[in-house]
Amino acid sequence: QAQVVESGGGLVQPGGSLSLSCTGSEPAFGSSSVGWFRQAPGKEREFVAAITAIKKNKWYGDSMRDRSVISRDNDQNTVDLQLHSLKPEDTAVYYCNRMASIYAPESCLDGWGQGTRVTVSS
Repeated sequence: QAQVVESGGGLVQPGGSLSLSCTGSEPAFGSSSVGWFRQAPGKEREFVAAITAIKKNKWYGDSMRDRSVISRDNDQNTVDLQLHSLKPEDTAVYYCNRMASIYAPESCLDGWGQGTRVTVSS
């Protein structure tokens, strides 16, 4: 069962920026590592970035390593993902999930939410 709600997606032109937000609905969210993933049409879901709960250590996947910044606000129970220099190939539905380890994309703990759709197009 999903424990999060993703928001912030939309239509953006190539080269633009967007900020996504993941809001946790359970108290455990604030003490969990959280990751962002994306799934483009016809492709498998892939890891984008993750952040630990307390020390806020970060880990980025290859797909957007130099074009994304992950952060979190434990008081607000949110994990944000800032996307920069967006390309048409970044078009996808972006999801977040709690993770057992930020270094293990397969370690998601919950079901997937609805995600938030990002479309990069002129």
